[in-house]
Amino acid sequence: MLRIGQLADQAQVPIDTVRYYERAGLLQAPDRSAAGYRLYDGASVHRLRFVRRAKRLGFSLDDIAELLRLSDRRGDIAGVRATAQAKLSEIEARIVELSRIRDGLSRLVDACPGHGDAADCPILGALNHDVPEQDRYS
Repeated sequence: MLRIGQLADQAQVPIDTVRYYERAGLLQAPDRSAAGYRLYDGASVHRLRFVRRAKRLGFSLDDIAELLRLSDRRGDIAGVRATAQAKLSEIEARIVELSRIRDGLSRLVDACPGHGDAADCPILGALNHDVPEQDRYS
C-alpha cells in the first residue's frame, strides 16, 4: 500500500492532482490507515499514468472517465475506438481552425511595415473593424 506522496511520486504527478482526480471520480477513494492516511494500491499508479497519458493526447476528463469505464469492463473495444475517433475529429477541426488563424495573422504581419502611425497599422485596423468573427482573419 502506498501513501499519497508515494503514489504521486510513482505516477509523476503532484499530490494535488491525485486529490483532484479522486474528487473527479477518476481514482477510487482509497482506504485509510488507522491514522487517517490515504492508502492506495499499485493499480492506482497505473490508473494515474493512464489518465496522464490520455490528457497528453488531448482527452478531456469526461473522455478519460469514459475510457476508464470501458477499460474496467474489459469488453468490446468499439466504444474505445469511437471515443478516440471523436477526439481525433475534434483535433483535426482545431488544426483547420488554427491553420486559418495562422494564415490570416501571417497576412496581417506581412502587411505591417513595423513603423509609422498606429492609425495606419493593418493589424490594429483588422482588430478594430466590426466584421463577423468567421471573416475576421480570412
